[in-house]
Amino acid sequence: MKDIRAKINDIAKRRGIFWGAYEIYGGVAGLYDYGPIGAMLKKNILDLWVEEFVFKDGLMLVDAPALGPEMVYRASGHLDKFSDYMVQCKSCGHAFRVDELLKDFVEVPDELTPQELEREIKRHGIRCPDCNGELGKVEEFHLMFSTRIGLDKIGFLRPETAQGIFVNFPTLYRINREKLPMGVAQIGRAYRNEISPRQGVLRQREFNMAEVELFIDPEAPFPENILDDIAIPLLTREGENIKISALEAYKSGLMVGYIAYYIARIFEFFKKLGIPEDRIRFRQHHRGELAHYSSDTWDCEILISRGWTEVTGISYRTSYDLERHMLHSGADMRAFRRFDEEREIEVTRIVPRMEILGPMFKGTAMKIARAMEEIEHYSGGELKVEVDGKTYTVPEEAFEVRKENKKVSGERFIPHVIEPSFGIDRIIYAILELTYYERPDSGYKVLRFPTKIAPMKVGVFPLMAKDGLDERARELLKTLRNSGIHAYYDESGSIGRRYARADEIGVPFCITVDYQSIEDETVTIRERDSTEQRRVPMKELPRLIRAMERDEVKFDELGTPVQ
Repeated sequence: MKDIRAKINDIAKRRGIFWGAYEIYGGVAGLYDYGPIGAMLKKNILDLWVEEFVFKDGLMLVDAPALGPEMVYRASGHLDKFSDYMVQCKSCGHAFRVDELLKDFVEVPDELTPQELEREIKRHGIRCPDCNGELGKVEEFHLMFSTRIGLDKIGFLRPETAQGIFVNFPTLYRINREKLPMGVAQIGRAYRNEISPRQGVLRQREFNMAEVELFIDPEAPFPENILDDIAIPLLTREGENIKISALEAYKSGLMVGYIAYYIARIFEFFKKLGIPEDRIRFRQHHRGELAHYSSDTWDCEILISRGWTEVTGISYRTSYDLERHMLHSGADMRAFRRFDEEREIEVTRIVPRMEILGPMFKGTAMKIARAMEEIEHYSGGELKVEVDGKTYTVPEEAFEVRKENKKVSGERFIPHVIEPSFGIDRIIYAILELTYYERPDSGYKVLRFPTKIAPMKVGVFPLMAKDGLDERARELLKTLRNSGIHAYYDESGSIGRRYARADEIGVPFCITVDYQSIEDETVTIRERDSTEQRRVPMKELPRLIRAMERDEVKFDELGTPVQ
């Protein structure tokens, strides 16, 4: 298993996919650079993600700052609850995540207290993986990066992209014409000060995410017709492995409808990325490992050399986030639920006493009175109202509280949220492992990227770099690039070696311009996986490559086979 990881890391650095950042200064654990091939692979995966999860569902795409003020993360709960348990070696001082040390001995380490974790470490005789020294006490380690905004404000780098969507809910709800369900997507970087990131790009301190926040009315009927009938592999929190359709999972009560919907969509998405079906499963979180905001979470896991590895989480965040931001900011995070018929309800009405408010607040009294009249809930005591950015305290004697019956056409409520969250770097690594193979005849390394996400779609080679073949090949290269096809030119070494270099970065098709090309304007096109070649007209290449990328045309349907 370590052999495949070593091979992936070798090809990743040598061929420009990724490598450790700041290497000339000794590197920094948990930070990676994507090279020209890796950056394009990431872009293509994200483009497909946007196509599948944003365009097809008609979602809104936003881009919020990575840096946020302290109050945002106090409201979200991250300041209090976003931490891992760590332990340090008494000899070498190296730090380790406790759940990583115990993963082979305890089924769900997250359910244990620090004292129980220490007992498990001693019971299983776990020592320092680096020097075999004795491990110290279990401590809590906060994972957020802090900084300063200007001179006096404390800020944090976001540990997820979600909060940038939640704080903008009122604006987005208005833009969406106050309709639910409302889906909002965001792609960006997140930051976590990992204790000991020793798993390459699988665990980083700065990483790429793609998230959807789907705002729903929890009382609205779920549209069952959106659920697919494909069988999905599930591992329930009770440890039961089952394979049922999204519709069955919803009807049986195993999960809410929108989680079932996204599980089915994600299953199909990963198959499009080249992940074999038997390497994908969805695992339900145990109650003790649920995040502080979640009532139910399912992880999409992919089986790679390290075992089943989480790459995507689908969480039911209920109304937690909007409630917290409403409480801490005072902003109205509610939506409106319209009734089929008007209903009569009892409402609380605040009636200002202007004879008291006037002398007390003078020129601001009328604005304060209007703000008081908009209050819908009163729990007793003095009132605090905001006018022109300033908060005013109104004593009890300055208003009356009346109960009245009122006919209403609807009511306000705080929406619930379903969140599919994708770890893009982990997905990239899984794709590399599961598309990698070595040709049995030559031992040459190949990355079998699906054409849709391949960093380079086409390699253009002159048979010889003379007799005008190189000039004609460069003209073809320009034509392909002008058609929006990412192609490159290579004239160095034998055709066989050029094919091998192309295979190593997953290029699906290689085109050779030879002497016949000068005569009849045809070229040979070679497919990476079968190594078969076909002869096709040059002018047809942009259309054919695009059609093969969309799976509208198969390679063996092209032109004339070349023996």
